[in-house]
Amino acid sequence: MNTMLWAVLPYLALVVLVGGTVWRHRYDKFGWTTRSSQLYESRLLRIGSPLFHYGLLFVVAGHVVGLLIPQSWTNAVGIGEHTYHVAATALGLAAALATIAGIALLIRRRRSTGPVFLATTRNDKLMYLFLAGTILAGTAATVWNTVGPHEHNYRETIAPWFRSLSYLRPKTELMAAAPTTYQVHVVLAMVLFALFPFTRLVHAFSAPVGYLFRPYVVYRTRDPRPAGTTRPRRGWERVDQ
Repeated sequence: MNTMLWAVLPYLALVVLVGGTVWRHRYDKFGWTTRSSQLYESRLLRIGSPLFHYGLLFVVAGHVVGLLIPQSWTNAVGIGEHTYHVAATALGLAAALATIAGIALLIRRRRSTGPVFLATTRNDKLMYLFLAGTILAGTAATVWNTVGPHEHNYRETIAPWFRSLSYLRPKTELMAAAPTTYQVHVVLAMVLFALFPFTRLVHAFSAPVGYLFRPYVVYRTRDPRPAGTTRPRRGWERVDQ
């Protein structure tokens, strides 16, 4: 079972993630969308969407730091384990609470707004189930690791196991030694990654990042008067539309 969960399932999820994304992009380009429902309801969306997206962005950033940066590196720059743990827990819980609040509002909106609920597919319900489950399981693991009787340093088990996957020698014994709460979180996350290409979550791969760096758009009105017939003056000049 340990080999299946911690050595086979990760690569299987990765294959499905990459292969499914390529397939979706090639054969379902018109379905590559979030199927926006802002037209039906915008009040809850205006609050829940930023909370969820920005919270999730910080959650992902925290996972990148915690899983990819070895503990020896942070120790080398003078960041002790206690300092790292306090900072990571505080920031992680804040990001998790924002994400949970956001997804709760989005689910409530989808359930309480008739047209939005009617536009919800079985695929969407399955996606929300695993997305919310993964987030809640990760938050529960963090809280239990903080207030529970035994503090677990995931950078000595889960992080080395995750990095070992990259050089095709998964250290399954490390994940087997991790608490059950972390194991549940990791399994749910791997299933979510496998579902990723076949749900509306795929739009994350086409986020308009270039929009942040595009040049300014200059808008000009058409002035019917010939050039040179008006005297320039300071300030704004009214333009007849």
